[in-house]
Amino acid sequence: MSYQVIARKYRPQRFSDVVGQDHVTQTLANAVRQNRIAHAYLFCGPRGTGKTTVARIFAKCLNCTGGPRVDFDDADLRCQEIAEGRALDVLEIDGASNNGVEQVRELRETVKYAPATSKFKIYIIDEVHMLSTPAFNALLKTLEEPPAHVKFMFATTDPEKVLPTILSRCQRFDLRRIPAALIVKHLTQIARLEQVKTDEAALFAIARGADGGMRDAESALDQLISFCGEKIEEADVLSMFGLTAQSQILELARAVLAGEIEPALRQLDHFARNGKDLGRLLADLLGHFRNLLLFQVSRGDLSLLEVSETEAAALAGQSSGVSTESLTRILEVLANHEGRLRDAASKRILFEVALLKSMEARHAVSLDALLARLQQLRPGGASSPTPEPPDAVSSALAAPPATRASNPPGSASGVDSGPAGMPAAPLADLDNLWAKVLEAVGRVSPFARSYLLEAHAVSFSAGLLTIGFDPEFADHLELVDNTKNRTLIQTKLKELGCGEARVKFVKSEAPADRAAAGAPAASAPARSAPPARPPAQPAPAAPSSKGRPEAVPFNKEEFKNDPLIQKALEIFKGQIVDVRA
Repeated sequence: MSYQVIARKYRPQRFSDVVGQDHVTQTLANAVRQNRIAHAYLFCGPRGTGKTTVARIFAKCLNCTGGPRVDFDDADLRCQEIAEGRALDVLEIDGASNNGVEQVRELRETVKYAPATSKFKIYIIDEVHMLSTPAFNALLKTLEEPPAHVKFMFATTDPEKVLPTILSRCQRFDLRRIPAALIVKHLTQIARLEQVKTDEAALFAIARGADGGMRDAESALDQLISFCGEKIEEADVLSMFGLTAQSQILELARAVLAGEIEPALRQLDHFARNGKDLGRLLADLLGHFRNLLLFQVSRGDLSLLEVSETEAAALAGQSSGVSTESLTRILEVLANHEGRLRDAASKRILFEVALLKSMEARHAVSLDALLARLQQLRPGGASSPTPEPPDAVSSALAAPPATRASNPPGSASGVDSGPAGMPAAPLADLDNLWAKVLEAVGRVSPFARSYLLEAHAVSFSAGLLTIGFDPEFADHLELVDNTKNRTLIQTKLKELGCGEARVKFVKSEAPADRAAAGAPAASAPARSAPPARPPAQPAPAAPSSKGRPEAVPFNKEEFKNDPLIQKALEIFKGQIVDVRA
């Protein structure tokens, strides 16, 4: 008897033998038991995951003696004919070599004939996406309304190339890549039957190289048995397929996390000199950091990972010394270079750059954190604000309930009432309060404060602070009027003693006699009169019609060409959208 390769010798013969595709086999088994058998099926998935195997087993269930039934007898003559590919009523067609319209027309002619010995005439078309468009169109009518004795089973690795009109007439099943742990378990059983000794590391290396394909893993094991004889070790697998040992990947990852440039580059040099596949090595390193991130986020839940005991121990050790943000940035760097590595003229140089950038990415700081740090470095930003003397607004709002109740809640000319039940306060004090709010908001969000500088307090009545933007700055409304900013201002109002206040943004011109928004009104109480100006001192610039000082001359082109601005654009890879004085 001629030699039979492992992939064919141990091919699954019933649904219970199929590895890693329970969602497909269970559904088909239930369809047979409930006699809910469709006329066309489409099996999709990567190579070596069992598409054609599942189709053959399904054909056995339909055409076995006394079928359809799931628990058929392996010794059944009809089942043996199907397994050996010689059944008259189960026709396997290669879509790549029979992709013309003429072959499909011949199929349509034979469909109308009844099966020779079985209950159904079954057509299994492999790589069905290779059929031409005219061939697909010629198959449409027969596929939609075939004779009762005909069943179609299609298999493809590229379902996107199958016409939507064909897809809509089939029940589709997507087969998944098989987890490494299941591949290792299956290979262990085969090695025991073949009387070959293997270590777990070697089988995990085979599973990594197979990338979820059982047939690829079985073919690799078959080749290794021929190469190594009765004992297979990890070094044999790594040498034959150009893979890197898991321990070496763990050591390279450790060097990246520790920022050890020289050891990392020495390891890469060793891998390159020994003919390792650098593309595969980068993919394995990326997979390790992905596992490390999942391990950290899930707090050590290994059910989300496909790792050996050695790698699980390494993940536990490495996760304690790195933050989630750093891992995310390292993954971004490696993923970016993985895509570029395929087309790179010098893969080794690009890999070295990826390692160096990964080490730099560990300590990269987000823009928000940088801005917060800069804010702390500003004068007075790192320390708590110095208590200011009480003014009319803060004193009135901080008064006890009995005092507030004795004051009338109404408002007079030039007076605006505060929150419900609170005393009246001069409109001039709104500017003082608004300046304090701006200062408090700026400590938390400099960006929000930069937009609010052009705003002014319109009124503070019945617990509602109305904030106005002059029509000239009406476009700022859309930028600041959101839940985040309203909550921030409400929090700061509460800290300033204004209680549970609400915030509303409106379009409103600032009165001519009101100070400009953001002016340092809080530097002195509003009720204090300014000191007399000496006669010899020149008069200040006349305010504009809207109560703002005359604008200082501003040159947009000089601003754009400023070296600091150009450097910022280079660092953040940005562009100037708009410039305002």
